[in-house]
Amino acid sequence: MTAQFISLKAGDGHRLAAYEARPDKPPTRGGIVLLQEIFGITNYIRRVCESYSQHGYHVVAPALFDRVRPQIELTYSKEDAVIGRDLRSKIPWESTFGDLEAAKARLEGAGKIATLGYCWGGTVSWRAAGHIGGIAGAVCYYGTQIAPYVAEKPRCPVLMHFGEKDSIATLAHAGALRASQGAQVEIQVYPAGHGFSCDETPGFHAASAELALRRSLEFLTAHVG
Repeated sequence: MTAQFISLKAGDGHRLAAYEARPDKPPTRGGIVLLQEIFGITNYIRRVCESYSQHGYHVVAPALFDRVRPQIELTYSKEDAVIGRDLRSKIPWESTFGDLEAAKARLEGAGKIATLGYCWGGTVSWRAAGHIGGIAGAVCYYGTQIAPYVAEKPRCPVLMHFGEKDSIATLAHAGALRASQGAQVEIQVYPAGHGFSCDETPGFHAASAELALRRSLEFLTAHVG
């Protein structure tokens, strides 16, 4: 597995960094655009990229904050969460989609492509399923700010992970998605809170993280390769 920071160019000319991890031996099983939390391309996000690469996927995580604060990498403190939410609020959706498209273009030749995101990135992954062509599947972990978009219609299969104790990406949001989407979207709920997959936060819940990862890999195998 090879992992490094690279540079991408979006359709509007914006240049952004991205973290790329790819298997040493082709062919890959497919590509993943991995979408960050509100903390940037953190050590955790880099490790997640590498983990999926070790499962045979070519992974690119675009630095979505580069449009407002290039190279920023926040901690998981409450203070930095405030900064992250402020940065997120300054980026129009069309710019985020453009950066996602740039990452997707980098994966050309990898096979089918999925999006997979955490926190804010979970909502980006959800919205990409309805707005970006050429995506074979979308995995969404505890998507924040998802409430305004629950009625959007995905063009591909979607797997969503929620924590039943999450006060940010809540069970009410999961229920609204179920009411709007029916059986078209797979929703899984875990006995955990927000950020349960991240082992660098107090909210980490090992059993839920392991089960969600297993389900995500099964989903990717079914829809990407």
